[in-house]
Amino acid sequence: MTRAPSRLFKPLLTAKEAFPALEQEFLAAKREVIAGFRIFDPSTKLRSTPAQAVGDTWFDLIADTLRRGVRVTLIISDFDPVVRTDNHIYTWACLRRLYAAAELSGAPHLLVASAAMHPARVGYLPRLVLWPRTAKELRQNLAKVNEKPLTERQAFLKKAPHLAPLLRWKNDQLVPRIFPLPLVPVTHHQKLAVFDAERLYIGGLDLNDRRYDTPTHQQDASDTWHDTQVLIDGPVAREAADHLRSFSCTVSGEPPLHQKLLLRTISSKRRIAFPFLSPKPVVRTLAAAHEEQIAKSETLIFLETQFFRDRKLARQLAKRARQNPVLSLILILPAAPEDAAFDDEPSSDVAYGEHLQVKCIKILRDAFGKRVFVGSPAQPRSVPPDGRATHYGAPIVYLHAKVSIFDDRQGIISSANLNGRSFAWDTEAGIATQNAAEVAHLKSRCFAHWLGPAADLACYNDKTACDAWAAQAARNVQMPPEDRKGLILPYSAAEAEALGYNLPGVPDEMV
Repeated sequence: MTRAPSRLFKPLLTAKEAFPALEQEFLAAKREVIAGFRIFDPSTKLRSTPAQAVGDTWFDLIADTLRRGVRVTLIISDFDPVVRTDNHIYTWACLRRLYAAAELSGAPHLLVASAAMHPARVGYLPRLVLWPRTAKELRQNLAKVNEKPLTERQAFLKKAPHLAPLLRWKNDQLVPRIFPLPLVPVTHHQKLAVFDAERLYIGGLDLNDRRYDTPTHQQDASDTWHDTQVLIDGPVAREAADHLRSFSCTVSGEPPLHQKLLLRTISSKRRIAFPFLSPKPVVRTLAAAHEEQIAKSETLIFLETQFFRDRKLARQLAKRARQNPVLSLILILPAAPEDAAFDDEPSSDVAYGEHLQVKCIKILRDAFGKRVFVGSPAQPRSVPPDGRATHYGAPIVYLHAKVSIFDDRQGIISSANLNGRSFAWDTEAGIATQNAAEVAHLKSRCFAHWLGPAADLACYNDKTACDAWAAQAARNVQMPPEDRKGLILPYSAAEAEALGYNLPGVPDEMV
């Protein structure tokens, strides 16, 4: 495949569009693929006909790519083995599958795959404070493991390589070894891949079958997953490859690369961590880009995000709303966080996140008044009530996309949520476009996805969009789900407020 010399900018909405595009880029790569994902599962099904010609899953596609002589570097995120044990085990299972694919390819030397855990650790003082909670969670997890036969308990230690050194045997039972346990407060949350240093695939979508959904979102609520990626050519692809080669040094304390095009969040471990729960923020160009564009916005800001929990960002938006009485805001959120919608017992982290989101939305509504619309998507079909998995009588559409559009001037697609964690702690990456045609294309695709084909033209006019979206959502509430126009409904803060509560002393960036 010959790379087109002209600029490519292709938004990909949902995995139905994104996964085949990623498969095609692997098939077309000539020399090198370098990628960093939070989750990259080789057992994920292949979705495109050309990819299915080499096999059924990404295991087969990785093996085929290596067999063709393409060097593949894959960095997948590792997780705190104490409080994210299942994620930690999953990461290492994915890593083993990658190396099995490499052996099958006959060219194992062309694969470099790693499970990257952020080197920052919670300081000893906050670890003491958190010890009762973390010890309780670990004992609960170990109780389930200790119910299993001895051979399975021994296998468990091999599946969780960074947890095993923290445990010991006592009367054939696994118990914690170290007090207080080390904790990892940060993760690598980026999702990007670079092909032959020419083309970049970047956004909010990881690779596994849980993330697969279609633009019609016709699955059970717990299986829906709306996300956005973009394929883009040019110098930003080379910056992204340089970032992937260097970020592990940056998080360990070395100076970061200066980059003009790739937007990032990077934090590093502290030299002296004793009193700190947080890492040291190093690169915050994603946050800076949002702050800069908010200050310049004149007519309409459009935001899609999984979480809106950054009170600093909310105050920046509120400040601009008071400065500019014609500026309006459309904010699209999932009706509930994944853990609150689909888990029986949401954690205190979820409750704290809901508390922050309620506070942030109040800041917006106090400043914008009727010039803000906060919406949440749901499917156009009726189902019996199922807690927060349903919204106005319909199954929710779980929204995970991270898209920000400022007037017709700039669009940002990234892995970063609008929360302090994404803007200060976790490793994040995204791109911005100031090309008017690209911004218009991104906006049109996002708007049409939620509004449906029969939306009023006023929904697409920056000066009237906020009122028109709110009016369409209000009409949808009054109609049976099957008769609604598009997927958009008003967001309800009442249930979030009922679940949420403050955790004094816990930084906003934790969630």
